[in-house]
Amino acid sequence: MADILKLIQDRESSRAPFDPGRRVPAADLTRILEAARWAPTAHNMQNFEIVVLDDPELLEAMTKLENPLSREFIEENYAQLSFSEEELKRKKTGILSTRFPPAWSDPKASDEELRASRRPLPTSPTMLFLFYDPSRRAPASEGDFLGAISLGCVTENMWLEAASLGIGFHIVSSYAGSGVEKEVKRILGVPEALTLVYAIRLGYPAAQGPSGGYLRVRREPRDFVHHDRFSTGGPRSGRP
Repeated sequence: MADILKLIQDRESSRAPFDPGRRVPAADLTRILEAARWAPTAHNMQNFEIVVLDDPELLEAMTKLENPLSREFIEENYAQLSFSEEELKRKKTGILSTRFPPAWSDPKASDEELRASRRPLPTSPTMLFLFYDPSRRAPASEGDFLGAISLGCVTENMWLEAASLGIGFHIVSSYAGSGVEKEVKRILGVPEALTLVYAIRLGYPAAQGPSGGYLRVRREPRDFVHHDRFSTGGPRSGRP
């Protein structure tokens, strides 16, 4: 079994196209869903539902959905971008602008440029759609913050298990976009009361793409760890 810390460090978002003829084996899918089952959730509410999608016709219907880019996304995305590897290494947070079409990295892009840069919503031979019931709030959790953390735990469990099996994992938040979610629910027959968190592509990269080759950065523990008192700058305590 892989060392858990090494597995966490090697985990990545597999953004490359997946082999369209290679589904995730049933036994491996069972392991991934079992990992979701044992995720920690607030008050053990287990407030999530997962739709496994591998029907070719339904997958084809998903590719026909459109999620127009919003100005809000463009502006907030821009704030997280670095425009060189040197800048990204210095910041230690965010991502490279080359991960997106040029118009997505330009707050001044015209509506025409944004329309031209639209891409079909990505699919894979095996997909998961994660839902939750917003009417079931974790107790004493304003805005259901604990419930949101729980969904993150469910996702991380599945992601790490997929990584241990050599299966690509890619979160596609665009499926939860305004207007798109309604169509996703219609296609999958999901009750209106449930809310879509996001879709997850599972599979095997068809070729070497962005995944595996892009620069990954993280802050050092000394950048975010505080001992005994919160430090607003300069070196932390002398502890490791």
